[in-house]
Amino acid sequence: MAVAAALSRALDSDLWWSFRRSPVTILSAVVALVCILGAALSPWLAPHDPFDLATLNLGDAFKPPSWSAEGDLLYPLGTDDQGRDMLSAIMYGARISLLVGVSAVVFSILVGVGIGLLAGYLGGVTDGVLMRIADIQLTFPSILIALLVDGVVRAALPRELHDRIALFVVIFAIGISAWPQFARTVRGSTLVERNKEYVLAARVIGISQLRIMLTHVLPNVVGPVLVIATLGLSSAIITEATLSFLGVGVPPTQPSLGTLIRIGNDFLFSGEWWITIFPGAALIAMVLSVNLLGDWLRDALNPRLR
Repeated sequence: MAVAAALSRALDSDLWWSFRRSPVTILSAVVALVCILGAALSPWLAPHDPFDLATLNLGDAFKPPSWSAEGDLLYPLGTDDQGRDMLSAIMYGARISLLVGVSAVVFSILVGVGIGLLAGYLGGVTDGVLMRIADIQLTFPSILIALLVDGVVRAALPRELHDRIALFVVIFAIGISAWPQFARTVRGSTLVERNKEYVLAARVIGISQLRIMLTHVLPNVVGPVLVIATLGLSSAIITEATLSFLGVGVPPTQPSLGTLIRIGNDFLFSGEWWITIFPGAALIAMVLSVNLLGDWLRDALNPRLR
């Protein structure tokens, strides 16, 4: 009964009304859902396992897409220089890109929201110090910070250890470069909320500051965080693809979409265009759909834009 009631409230909400009246948003949601399901279920849906070396055959390398005269129905989108099925490689690569993007955004939210709450609620010296740190970091591009973090870790750790934790290093590098956006947004909303009557009443009855921040202020500033998180996801995926394209992202044994694009770029002008075009198209579709959903969510959660 509780689930049915919650579903009924959701279908009657302004958010659902806004969603079903926007064809672009519906199409974006469908594309995003296809990308997510294709990536998440790649071990079961992919025609081949592109990372199982025992199944690779160099004789199948550089096969064009199946609709070409020299294509093979076993490889719908062709193969790369190692004979890997491009469709399977894209599905597995999207899985890594989404994993890194989502994990980095979650990490940014935890750090940024926590710092923003502290800065906005406590104010004074705490606010000044934390926001100056955020201002300093915002002067550097996110990709530069991610490259710096990855370079420091590579220099500090042995190569074998770095390769084992490379995925976590990329997540940390991208996540730590994006927290100021969350912190500044939450701080601004907290400055507005902390002087409202419900917060003052909570102070009067003796509720601790930590509990006020987490149970009273935080639920009222979560709206802008959702919007930034949606848009930040596409930015994190692009950053990960850029790092992998530059060869400093995930290891070659776990190629993401950026790695596949880098590999295909070496053969782009020799006629094997599909090796880079299809991963690039998958990356564009994923990022564009998430961006459009973020734009819709920003407008839907802002009553002045309805």
